[in-house]
Amino acid sequence: VRHWLEALGDDEPRYLAEGVAPPAMIQVWTMRGLRTPPDPADPLQAASAVLDAAGYTSVVATNCEQTYHRPLRVGELLRVTTRLIDLAGPKRTALGEGWFVTTRSTWLVDGPGGPEPVAEMLFRVLKFRPPEAGAGQPPGPAAAGAAGAAQAAALRPVVTEDTAFFWAGTAVGELRIQRCARCGRLRHPPGPGCPACGELQPADPRYVVSSGAGRLHSFVVHHHPPVPGRRLPIVIGLVDLADGVRMVGELVDVAAGAVRIGMDVELALVRVGPTDRRHGEVEPEDLVLPAWRPVPSPGPGPGAVLPPLRLDVTPTFVISTALATRDFQDVHHDRDRARLRGSPDIFVNILTTTGLVQSYLTRWAPTAVVRGVAVRLGVPCHPGDRLTFTGHVSRWDEATGSGTVAVTGTVARGDHVTGTVEFQLPGAAGADAGRQP
Repeated sequence: VRHWLEALGDDEPRYLAEGVAPPAMIQVWTMRGLRTPPDPADPLQAASAVLDAAGYTSVVATNCEQTYHRPLRVGELLRVTTRLIDLAGPKRTALGEGWFVTTRSTWLVDGPGGPEPVAEMLFRVLKFRPPEAGAGQPPGPAAAGAAGAAQAAALRPVVTEDTAFFWAGTAVGELRIQRCARCGRLRHPPGPGCPACGELQPADPRYVVSSGAGRLHSFVVHHHPPVPGRRLPIVIGLVDLADGVRMVGELVDVAAGAVRIGMDVELALVRVGPTDRRHGEVEPEDLVLPAWRPVPSPGPGPGAVLPPLRLDVTPTFVISTALATRDFQDVHHDRDRARLRGSPDIFVNILTTTGLVQSYLTRWAPTAVVRGVAVRLGVPCHPGDRLTFTGHVSRWDEATGSGTVAVTGTVARGDHVTGTVEFQLPGAAGADAGRQP
């Protein structure tokens, strides 16, 4: 437990204080280990051996759905039973031709009344043929267009004499709102004259520095056409600032499904890179765009938004979390073997991702009883990536104090994981019987 907490960066003290295991560790206890010989009775190992012999030697986990009945306590002896429930293929995937292998596991603790189920898991992996060097079809026009847009230089505003003060402000972390030198009226976007009294802007523009706090007036989710320097979809919001003006900007650190008209938002300045230096006020590397993010909710409730969690992924993180989850697959620690199996580098394993999704919830609601975690993997997470988690309460039952948090973990290439966490607050009906930190 200590190794798992340290590797994943989970500093919740009550696991050790109360002698219980984090719920998402359930699969860790019955992993094969480094030198354990294959178990012919294990259906996943048996199916993998058959597919290995047929040339499908690469493997990646794709789905994991875990349900927890109660926390495990230090000293308990755990065993697992697993059965094969589906074998589907061959199927064409982004990684190549492969087969999906799905198993269902049940973990039990033997007690005075007989075996007690403490957790279940549906687990799916893809066994695929590793691509040959230079093989593979080029992406289609749509995929190539989207990738090109994301890699292209971001669109940048034109800096004029009327707007230079605004962009000079964002470069130093200020959101500047133009103020009329005669009547004091605030206005945005900046302009050469006041629409209220007609006063022309002086050479040294008057402005106030806004806190950026506001409320979302309206928004759109942009799916198409591609936008240079942006990976779609993106959310564009119209924000009513507390200062009395409206601004348009991107909404960040939130999934499109969590955006609600009327939600409170705060300023999040985003650096986008060099721009055309026309008037000298803004250095090329200093262009910063105003954006907004939801104000994190203080606790569970309908529509509550969790604060973002950002992790800079390193080789040490990938390897240490694989070891802490007892996953000795070579693709998680050996770069050469990972490349032979079709990956450009080692990558985070699904046990770690599941643990991060669970701990993302408990960092926000430390007393919550975690009832289940379900994750679906997207693009791999490699060393050098920044992994950002965002989430919101997608279901809430006031009567039982239970709910569901929808979680998304993204890297620059797209979503690494989408998932849900089922939870219940202590003191609610049925929660205390299975109390977990």
